Amino acid sequence: RIGMGGHLFFAGRGGDMIKTAGANVAPREVEVALESLPEVQHAHVVGISDKERGQLVVAAVALHEGVDATPEELRERLRDELSSYKLPRHVLLFEARSLPLLNSGKIDKRSLQVAVSERLEHAGAS
Repeated sequence: RIGMGGHLFFAGRGGDMIKTAGANVAPREVEVALESLPEVQHAHVVGISDKERGQLVVAAVALHEGVDATPEELRERLRDELSSYKLPRHVLLFEARSLPLLNSGKIDKRSLQVAVSERLEHAGAS
């Protein structure tokens, strides 16, 4: 929302906040930036535990069908949109139908967090 004096305030769920290297990141802000890219159909951002930073900002992205883009390309294109501490440390590509959903049709963030952690662990990423 835009407040008095023309200041823009981002409203997200406080409990969803990711703390990385002493800074707070609202996942929805990063998701909106990713979803503004024409290749991206869905983007979901989670915090993954990290010994050094507290949490890592990690994005699970589903591209539009028939579109090619690498995680590195997507991350690079966000550099002009987001502060460096908000940039996803990792961008993981998922098929839209493989993203875990709740009965309500919303993303199951806990299940997604587990899936993302497993993929990062399998890849040896940090």
